[in-house]
Amino acid sequence: MHLNLKATGFEWTPALKSFVEKKLGTLQKFVKRFDAEGGIELRVEIAKTTEHHKKGEIFRAEANLRLPKELVRAEECAEDVRVAVDRLRHTLEIEIKKYKTKFVEKPRKEGVRK
Repeated sequence: MHLNLKATGFEWTPALKSFVEKKLGTLQKFVKRFDAEGGIELRVEIAKTTEHHKKGEIFRAEANLRLPKELVRAEECAEDVRVAVDRLRHTLEIEIKKYKTKFVEKPRKEGVRK
């Protein structure tokens, strides 16, 4: 799985970049079946949404995961960038599981007829 990161409105710190790579890298185990040729790409954009918010900064984390036959998309907002990334990872995990039930056939048991 290829991870493509983009920041808008702020600069990446090494700790933040490492956190995002580690957190979203755990999704690899859910898509390894489809990533035989290395064709899976996860594009992540993290942005600071407003400069004038009264109670602090609001961060938006958005991800597009290109899988065979479909594009899985997730978007989350939070006051802390790490919380937004945690929520984004959880949402992507749910969407990947939906994708698996939709497009991956379950093996049939031999000897069982319907």
